[in-house]
Amino acid sequence: MTESAIFQPLALPNGSTVSNRLCKAAMEENLAEQPGQYPGTSLFALYDAWAKGGVGMILTGNVMVAPSSLTGPGGVVLEKGTDLAPFKRWADIGKSGSAQMWMQINHTGRQMYKNLGEEAVSPSDKALDLGKLSSLFAEPRALQESEIEAIIQRFVDTALQAEAAGFDGVQIHSAHGYLSSQFLSPLTNQRTDQWGGSLENRARFLLSIVERVRKAVKLSFGVAVKLNSADFQKGGFEFEEARQVVEWLNGHGVDFVELSGGSYESPAMTGSETGAEPDNSTGKREAYFIQFARDIAKVADMPIMVTGGITKRSTAEDAMQNDAVGFGVEMLGIARAMAFNPNLPNDWKEGRSLEFEMPSPNWSNTSLKGLATMAITKAQMGRMAAGKPVNPNISPIRAMLADQWHTARRAKNYRKWRAGKA
Repeated sequence: MTESAIFQPLALPNGSTVSNRLCKAAMEENLAEQPGQYPGTSLFALYDAWAKGGVGMILTGNVMVAPSSLTGPGGVVLEKGTDLAPFKRWADIGKSGSAQMWMQINHTGRQMYKNLGEEAVSPSDKALDLGKLSSLFAEPRALQESEIEAIIQRFVDTALQAEAAGFDGVQIHSAHGYLSSQFLSPLTNQRTDQWGGSLENRARFLLSIVERVRKAVKLSFGVAVKLNSADFQKGGFEFEEARQVVEWLNGHGVDFVELSGGSYESPAMTGSETGAEPDNSTGKREAYFIQFARDIAKVADMPIMVTGGITKRSTAEDAMQNDAVGFGVEMLGIARAMAFNPNLPNDWKEGRSLEFEMPSPNWSNTSLKGLATMAITKAQMGRMAAGKPVNPNISPIRAMLADQWHTARRAKNYRKWRAGKA
């Protein structure tokens, strides 16, 4: 590909065309309106900034398929029967530039904070191991088969609602240790029925969601999957298994697969840890997922997108170059960098801000470092949502304390809302 490959259009299998190869990847905003957990003024302002930034695609942060399953108390919920008016406005804002607007849909599984007051569920009753931070999360119980089927249907219902609201597609989240990812990992899935054991059984949950969603929505409506290239945990979901899952997704009408990695226990998705780069240099960290993606692209019949801390245009250009036998990445997800500079794609196109070094606490505890990194990023999104300029020099400790305060307030509002719905 040429030097300007990242700004070339991409035709997706559903017949639509993305204007360029850059995607604002999903991030946890925690800015939903309460009560109700729906998009409102804050998310509208944030996505308006991203819509003007020049990306070809925008992926929303987590939209949860069940009100009892939130990654945070400020998360958005979309289920059957939800009023679509705010979602239609959200979709319109996201598409107001040249970008397609896709909704990421998810179920948190066991990665649910205890202060939400909800019951955590997972394939098995294996709790999170985050050392001293483990007490922040609810103890999970194993799902019954009937509950598994009900959750699959919830993904279908949410996808249909997203389509009705005017989104261009949905991305099924099966990475970062959330429920679908929990089914894939032998560490968290220790079932002995049709949903556990062999990789074929562990992948059944994800494949069932994809098949049923694709059957329910129009062929022109996009369906994508976010998948871990690896969990970076000994005995967990590994690269060879990810490659096999992508092969199984072939022929199921998937429009692209986004590859990332890690979970709350091993937060590679924040750039804090890859499990394989001893010097943890920015360049090596950015390139790490890219090599995985090129290898998986060799067996995929859909475009492959990679997300994993890319902050430099030079890295983006390198990622778009095919390997020696012609396989390569076709889309790039830009996440945290877009929280610090929503105009990054336009800047790159005009030759500005070609390199950006994002702040990250130099802490030895990778779990705490990952939480601090997410808190700093959410602080920037909160500033943009309030019409304020970003502040890259914010203190990690201050960001974490502010995030804890906001989370506690939102959790209280969420529990009141849930009590009223019950």
